[in-house]
Amino acid sequence: MSKTIKVALAGAGAFGIKHLDGIKNIDGVEVVSLVSRELDKTREVAAKYGIGHVTTDLADSLALKEVDAVILCTPTQMHASQSLAALRAGKHVQVEIPLADSLKDAQAVVDLQKATGLVAMCGHTRRFNPSHQWVHNKIKAGEFNIQQMDVQTYFFRRTNMNALGQPRSWTDHLLWHHAAHTVDLFAYQAGSPIVKANAVQGPIHPTLGIAMDMSIQLQAANGAICTLSLSFNNEGPLGTFFRYIGDTGTYIARYDDLFNGKEEAIDVSKVDVSMNGIELQDREFFAAIREGREPNSSVAQVLPCYQVLQQLEQQLQS
Repeated sequence: MSKTIKVALAGAGAFGIKHLDGIKNIDGVEVVSLVSRELDKTREVAAKYGIGHVTTDLADSLALKEVDAVILCTPTQMHASQSLAALRAGKHVQVEIPLADSLKDAQAVVDLQKATGLVAMCGHTRRFNPSHQWVHNKIKAGEFNIQQMDVQTYFFRRTNMNALGQPRSWTDHLLWHHAAHTVDLFAYQAGSPIVKANAVQGPIHPTLGIAMDMSIQLQAANGAICTLSLSFNNEGPLGTFFRYIGDTGTYIARYDDLFNGKEEAIDVSKVDVSMNGIELQDREFFAAIREGREPNSSVAQVLPCYQVLQQLEQQLQS
């Protein structure tokens, strides 16, 4: 594909804006349609980014013949059904993490991708952050092997607000959304499938109906272990912090930044063409479309993560 890739983006909230900012830096790609819940706000965002078509219904965007690909930054509960709709419409699709909130729905997307041959990718951004890429390159070169990953995913979210401090129309989830990042990244970095998984959770919030605290233990087939603590009750610092404990060093990744165990910064500016993990994720999506290949973080590659999440959910329910 040599022509401009024309994109419809659904979800003009905090993460949709991150994608729009990243795509501005990518040649040969144009966002031509913007979908979101509130028409006036969507028009404002569209005007800022020079997007001509605005709608509140994804079906309107999928009906546009010029649209080649769709990026979904919509509520978790819509991810699988919207991914299926995009594939049925003949569009390549990148869906933000998580692919689905059940293994059955995740499997349905993988099955339809295989049937259509279209590019279908899930936004497991940690695979693309320069910090984690740096560690991954060291592992691939045989210079570092993970013994343990210690991960903290901490937010202060006792009310239903998004990353911009605005009210959400949906409820976030520690297991199916936030744990998905680490479950996938651990298996990816260890280069070994997860063979043991355990979870416990704290009290269920009386109005949100979700556990606000959770602890997860994982073990890969090669013996590496991962300890993950998650909370919506933590008042700071906020975000996800990854400590890689290995046989030749210790590394701490904070989004796109990396430090050694002594808190000395490691320069990751030359790892890739950008320091923005979301932009790098989008670059991979569009490159896979142009080259007719499977992307890193394809829906098929990340399916084992959702198999583990389903297992953990069953443990928690029992």
